Amino acid sequence: MHAKKPLYRKVNTRTRLVLHDRGGEYRWSRNTGREDRTNRGSMHGGHHRGLDYTPLFKFLLSRLGDDWAAVYSEAVARLDRADPIFWMVARSEAERKPFIRVGESSYYSGLYVDGDNRLARVDPDLRVEDMEPSCSCCTHTFNGLPFTRAFRPFA
Repeated sequence: MHAKKPLYRKVNTRTRLVLHDRGGEYRWSRNTGREDRTNRGSMHGGHHRGLDYTPLFKFLLSRLGDDWAAVYSEAVARLDRADPIFWMVARSEAERKPFIRVGESSYYSGLYVDGDNRLARVDPDLRVEDMEPSCSCCTHTFNGLPFTRAFRPFA
């Protein structure tokens, strides 16, 4: 039997114009003569570049109404780490949002675990027709579908 595909994909980050957060602070502070503890940690700790979690978000949306324990265990088994699950699924009532923004112009429905331990949408009535783009230069999407409304600049 074949193993299931991972719920993330690697994005090419070596192409032209793919810029990352480039610090230069160490270069500017290394020979100042004073002891600086900020530069003694890992050089790239916490950076997870080049991963796209769109397959995870689509997987979670396809499992609405299913048992959360089963959905979570399958998702964790197919991920490199569990954090991205909770970008979309609220852990508490205070974290619930009708939609989340991933990247510059991709939006997804906010999810939570209801009282019956089922995965559910925070706002089940929210549709792509209700969403409005924040600029005219990007293609905004909601759950993978392009926005139907046009950008309206402020008057």
